Amino acid sequence: MIIEKILGNLHELPPETYAGHHKEKVVLPSSLLVKRIQRVTTDHGKELGIRLRAGSGDLRDGDILAMEDTNLIVISVLPTDVLVISPRTIHEMGVVAHSLGNRHLQAQFFDASSEYAAEVMVCQYDHTVEDYLKHVGVPYQRQERVMPVPFRHAGHTH
Repeated sequence: MIIEKILGNLHELPPETYAGHHKEKVVLPSSLLVKRIQRVTTDHGKELGIRLRAGSGDLRDGDILAMEDTNLIVISVLPTDVLVISPRTIHEMGVVAHSLGNRHLQAQFFDASSEYAAEVMVCQYDHTVEDYLKHVGVPYQRQERVMPVPFRHAGHTH
């Protein structure tokens, strides 16, 4: 089976829409969410090809790849090892963001209305970043999280 478009996302549909459906999962690490063309296998051993059009956007946790009778095939993203950084002041945030930016480290930012319930900066775990945060005394936590969007390396030149 070749998947050429995403049919929707479980997280954006009312639960009654898919109540009673069996959910077959394609489990992916966050790094593969950016690939438009790939071969995957469901947790039931079914092989699928994904071939999304250019510009279709990244895959996300909960994306519905196929719906057959009472069976759904959905994307399930593995948690990512991250550092959740919680600066106490705008100055601390600026210093940390500048330092991490110089390392070309991808980051995502969340506000108090997010699942973190605080204004935080989240980046993939790196022991040198953890050492830096300890050294400068900025509060952080190491966590396993399913990220809403994949970390993506931005193009950069000097």
